[in-house]
Amino acid sequence: MSTSDHLLLILHIGFAIFTLGPLTAATMSTPRYIRKRNTAVVRYLNRTTQIYGVACLGIFLFGMFLANGKLDQMWLSASMTLFIVALVLLLLVDRDQRRAVHLLETAAPAPVPSGAAEKSGKAEKSGKAEAADGEEKPEDGKADRDGTAAKPAPGADVAQVERGRIAALSGVIALIWLVILVLMVWNG
Repeated sequence: MSTSDHLLLILHIGFAIFTLGPLTAATMSTPRYIRKRNTAVVRYLNRTTQIYGVACLGIFLFGMFLANGKLDQMWLSASMTLFIVALVLLLLVDRDQRRAVHLLETAAPAPVPSGAAEKSGKAEKSGKAEAADGEEKPEDGKADRDGTAAKPAPGADVAQVERGRIAALSGVIALIWLVILVLMVWNG
């Protein structure tokens, strides 16, 4: 292997390490923050997916240069095809992340009137809300004394479809990265 091939191999492996790790972490943690309705974090994870998704093209380019026209080998063709499939799936994840951000922003809670804010402030301090009959009941979906959970707030399942699709696609993408890694180590 020549010096230029060693340099290409180092760049190829370096791009794989420093782009696929953060990319996979960002896509796989997005559903958790959609469930928590944390718009700022979902927006940040979307931006991270976009940046590292573009940067992972370096893996493909340095791999192409490293192949030196030996694209007739089955494992190289399979790896490149799987990489392109993973990139297309990343585009779908990016789309769903953007949709989730939009849905989370439009489902923001309505402003609370000033009189209700004072009452809810007292209830938050105690951690419990009092019912009309004087019995204390837990807030925020926590279980009460007999172990039954309180009803979740209306609209709690914002962007549920996007959350599920992102979770499924990010798992498939991570599996594709693993298959490509096995092909590279086994045949490289």
